[in-house]
Amino acid sequence: MGNAVATDNQLVEIAAKVNQRLRITDDDARWLWKNASDADLCSLAGVVRSRFHAPDACTYMVMRIINYTNVCVAQCDYCAFYKLPGADGGYVLSHEDVFAKLDELRALGGDLAAFNGGFNPQLPLSYYCDLFASIRARYGDSIEFYALTIAEFLYLADHAKLSYGETAERLKAAGVRWITGGGSEILTEDFRARHSKFKYTVDEYFFAQRAIVEAGLKTTATMVIGFDETLDERIEHLERTRKFQDETGGLASFLCWTFKPYFTQIGGIEITTSEYLRHLALSRIYLDNIPRIRTSVLTQNERALDGLRFGADDFDLPIEDEVTQKAGATISLDFERILTYARQLGYAPVYRHVANASQ
Repeated sequence: MGNAVATDNQLVEIAAKVNQRLRITDDDARWLWKNASDADLCSLAGVVRSRFHAPDACTYMVMRIINYTNVCVAQCDYCAFYKLPGADGGYVLSHEDVFAKLDELRALGGDLAAFNGGFNPQLPLSYYCDLFASIRARYGDSIEFYALTIAEFLYLADHAKLSYGETAERLKAAGVRWITGGGSEILTEDFRARHSKFKYTVDEYFFAQRAIVEAGLKTTATMVIGFDETLDERIEHLERTRKFQDETGGLASFLCWTFKPYFTQIGGIEITTSEYLRHLALSRIYLDNIPRIRTSVLTQNERALDGLRFGADDFDLPIEDEVTQKAGATISLDFERILTYARQLGYAPVYRHVANASQ
């Protein structure tokens, strides 16, 4: 009984903090993960969610991730997509290839594309600037695009021997408005040493993201769970993200998805949807300064919409992403079935147009 009372008291104290808009600590986050029920997490996440969104409100986008190249020298052990330079099967998309994918996206009602490739030493900065300028000239504001991830941006700046600020300005002049927080996975140095030793450090990641914000570009936060990361590593990732948002206010959203282990070097067993949803709720409670928390249909299919009860308010309906599909993700184009599930949960999904919008 003594332990039960202490547990109840701790939950009451954390709930009081959340209700009074006081920030939870790392120790609070650890306690919630280990002790709080799903119902407790849903309730607390709902309190923070309600500061930004109506209880039954949620938004979605129809989007496509365009993998413009699969050539990469990073050699991350969790990736089933990349080909080393010179290997059979390597490719780089032409402008016409990209336009065809964008036209198909528009035909399916989408208006957002995200570009994700890798560290391709054969592609100079001019390739990216020419590609993005041609997209902006062809489509104007009818399509928006997330140009590169921060990880790719880091490699591109290094390869071009330019500062992060100079690289951001070059891309901005080519019509780029967004560079997303992709390539973060788990933002701890130990994780990177274990799994992506040729990627950039956590400090370099945030230095680059700060330069992106200072250049007037928009950006996001991302996180991938389900490798071999510890609870402390997950919390460190959230802590560094919250701190960056405190300092810059530059993060429009936070998206978390799950690692797909199939056909990867690291392998392993995919974590359960239940674990994903609990982490989503913990993220919503902890990241009290980020307005939009996004749940991942790409990796969780329609079960991702249960995340709306765990603090999320937004989701993608993706039509393609070779990186996650190569590792076992499946994609459904039956958008109405997925939206119907959201409505059955009590939410009223509204299409969120990113093109020419603030977020």
